[in-house]
Amino acid sequence: MKRRLQIVAVALAFGFALSGCGNDSGQLSGSESAGTTKSTKSTKGSGMDMQEAAERSDGMLDAVLKEINPEVQWAHGPTTTGSCDVTRRRTVMTIVSAERRQSFLDQVEKFWRKSDYRIKAKNNDKEFPAVYAQTKAGFGISVSFRGKGQAFFEADSPCVKESKVADSTSKPNGPAYEGVYPLPRPNVHSDYWSTGAS
Repeated sequence: MKRRLQIVAVALAFGFALSGCGNDSGQLSGSESAGTTKSTKSTKGSGMDMQEAAERSDGMLDAVLKEINPEVQWAHGPTTTGSCDVTRRRTVMTIVSAERRQSFLDQVEKFWRKSDYRIKAKNNDKEFPAVYAQTKAGFGISVSFRGKGQAFFEADSPCVKESKVADSTSKPNGPAYEGVYPLPRPNVHSDYWSTGAS
């Protein structure tokens, strides 16, 4: 009996040590959505707080969206916070046809590799493809196609110091859809990206 209690105590201590401040079990919490690339790396010791992490996430999202050629129209998705992390989202409002999705993902992946991000995973599904990457600082970033071929970008911070998080100051290049959730399906036609879309 005494031996069994020792084993249970060691298992609990090990479990707590591994749990950190994030939920990496694959289960969804309020601040996560399917397919995100949460990091177990903490930057609490660096002094970064959640607002600074949100601003860095905005910079990452701004940079990748500027690299997409021809340009796509985007709007802000919801910002969510956990106990020590923050997720910023962007929703692409340009219609990206099934035949152009791989080209879209190739441009994104090429930029992330050039930016020295590590590609953690790819989903090569024809209808709902995705790419997941991580920075050296532990930020996760992803692009995924979902219903009606709409592209979504997410940037997830590692665990940082708790703080309030203000709305993003990045200006969308189309309607802001402030107070609208969920956002509409993609509704902007592009001669290139929308080729073959019905």
